[in-house]
This record gives sequence, structure tokens and C-alpha cells, in this order.
Amino acid sequence: MLPSAKRTAALLGAVLIAVLVGCGSPAEKGKAEAAGTEAATPPVVANNATPKRATPPGLAGMPPVLDPKDVYAADRAGMMSPVVKNFPARVYVPNTKSNTVSVIDPKTYKVIETIPVGHQPQHVVPSWDLRTLWVNNDLGDSLTAIDPATGKAGRTVAVSDPYNLYFTPNGRYAIVMASMDRQLVFRDAHTMKKARTVPVDCAGVNHADFSTDGRYFIVSCEFSGELLKVDTAKMKVVGQQKLPLKGAMPQDVKLSPDGGTFYIADMIANGIWVLDGQKFTRPKLLPTGKGAHGLYVSRDSRKMYITNRGEGSISVFDFAKNKLTKKWHLPNGGSPDMGGVSADGKVLWLSGRYNAEVYAIDTATGKQLARIPVGSGPHGLAVYPQPGRYSLGHTGVFR
Repeated sequence: MLPSAKRTAALLGAVLIAVLVGCGSPAEKGKAEAAGTEAATPPVVANNATPKRATPPGLAGMPPVLDPKDVYAADRAGMMSPVVKNFPARVYVPNTKSNTVSVIDPKTYKVIETIPVGHQPQHVVPSWDLRTLWVNNDLGDSLTAIDPATGKAGRTVAVSDPYNLYFTPNGRYAIVMASMDRQLVFRDAHTMKKARTVPVDCAGVNHADFSTDGRYFIVSCEFSGELLKVDTAKMKVVGQQKLPLKGAMPQDVKLSPDGGTFYIADMIANGIWVLDGQKFTRPKLLPTGKGAHGLYVSRDSRKMYITNRGEGSISVFDFAKNKLTKKWHLPNGGSPDMGGVSADGKVLWLSGRYNAEVYAIDTATGKQLARIPVGSGPHGLAVYPQPGRYSLGHTGVFR
């Protein structure tokens, strides 16, 4: 224990630091936040207390997670951002073979508008700031903006091979999954001006998800059966591995609520790969159903819905039990692909890729509520708006 005089001096020093930091200018505070730190004084630790190990800082500029034990804590039913609270509820369906987006009113289960877009639209992606929906016109080499406040198409931006689109957790960059170009292209999240191109040594980059701290993300390579680990800030591939199954075709990627595990759907392995993203060691396979494709977390973070496109079913995975608990089969079959959960968590919306239709499924019972005809080749539909503070991309990954 410190002698009295030294101890008094130490405490006075701590107080002086607190005053100085507390009086820091807004500019200084902004610089600290941009550097990924907080302009605040570390707490004074009592002499008989054991200091806690500091948590490594997240990606610079990223909003801190609301709950370190649940990355989806901001996605609860009713937790709508002020940005989206007045947007009409809609389901936007990109039809890859019709070159259109079907707009569905979820209350009536009817298509209320059909929007012409570019060649082969693959996904409808909410922007990081939640203000725009980007239609990925893959073969049209362009992105079409849709205003979710009006449901009307706006500007079209020239972008090479935009199969899919993600956003860095700090909102600085959009990341184009340029599948055929074999590139990850970092662009300004607002202007879409190219910032950096990252060539990849795998075929078919298509889906991704970010770690809890945003410092890295895992990417699936569909055509070569590989996974990549990418350092977000450095914009650099730091890990690559071949999946342990001949012909593997990894698809959607999703982080577990506790941030410890990445799940990767695989339509040839007929299940999901379970990966330790931090260690990036060899993943294990959990069989779910034929043609496993899309992954969607429930509003309460307890379950994950897995679409099995090849058999017309949805598997339900319980995170706490770490096992599959249910399987729902679509009546008369179907091809459930990509989609999302309604804002209130009661309905799972999925595109029927090979059936020119969309399915609405009750998440409490697994019952099909509606089967809605749309254009040809419906793919990455977006349910919008949804709860969350910002979007990481794809058909709506919010945190």
C-alpha cells in the first residue's frame, strides 16, 4: 500500500487528469473516437482490487455493440431507428431473370409495384445509414438506388460485377463482392467511388459477416469451396482455407449472437459449417437439409432459420441448446433461398428461387401464411424496414 503522502498525490493526479480530459474540445474527442478509443479517464482502481483486463478496441469509428454477449441486441422487435420509423413496410424482391424488383405489401401479401432495374439483379441491400436500398445488378455492372421512403428507384451507379454488397461496421466503406472478377472492392459507402481493390485467390466470393468488434470478416467462396478471413481496417486477406469436403459450395455466413462462432451454409454439404472465426481452424459440419443456403437470426437472438433450398424446407437451430430443434416443410415443396425476418419477428420471408414466388412463414408455428407469385428467378429479397442501428449489408444484417 502507498504511504499516505504518495497516495494523496496519486489521487490528486488522477483528479487533475479527469478534469483535463473532461474539458477536452469536441475536435479532440472526435479524433479520439476516430482512433477507436474513448476520450475518458480510466477508472481509479482501489488498492485491494484486481484490475480488469482491458477489452481490445473495436474497428475505429464503429458504434459499440449494445451487449457484448449479443451482437443482435439492437435488433429487437420495435427497436426501429428514427431514420426508418416512417418508412412503409415492404418486401423488395429482385428477380434475376426478369430484371425487375417486385414490391410486396406484407399486410395484403400482394405485389403492389414492379420496378425495372439492371441486368440480373441478385440482392436488395440496405445501406449502412439505412437511408437507401441498393439493387445489385450483377451482369448489368451497376447498382440501382431505391428510396425506401417512397419505394421509387433513383440513381444508377456504374459498379463492376456487384454480386453482393456489404458495409464496414464503421460505415466508411461499401464492400462489393465481385464474384466473377475475383475481387473484394472497397468503395466509399455513399458515393461508391472506388477506394481499394483486393484481388482474391478463390472463385465466387459471395457472402460474409463481421466479427463482434468489426476488426475482421469471414467470406465464403462458392465456386472453389473456400473461406477467407479479411482484416477490415487493412483491407487485406489474412487467412484462407479449403473446406474439408469435395465440391463444397459455401453460401450465406452468419455470426452467432455471442460472437464466438460463424455459421456458413453449404448447398452441397447439405448443412452448415461451424467455424471459430478468431482461430480460423478447420470447421465442423452440422447437417441441416439438402441445399442449405440462407441463414437468419430470430428477433430474440435465440434461433437461426436455415433455408434448405434443395428440399423445400427450413431448419430451426437453437443457439442455447446448440442443436437443430425443428424442420418446417413448405406445402407442395418449393425452393426457399434468401430473405429476412419481419420487423416484429413474426414472419420469415423467403424467395422461391426456382418457382417464381415468395413464401411468408409464421415463425411461431412454421406454417406457410402466403405464397406470392413474383418475377422469374427471385433471389436476395429484403424485408424493410427492420430494427437496428445500422446495416452491414446483404439482405439486411443489422446491429
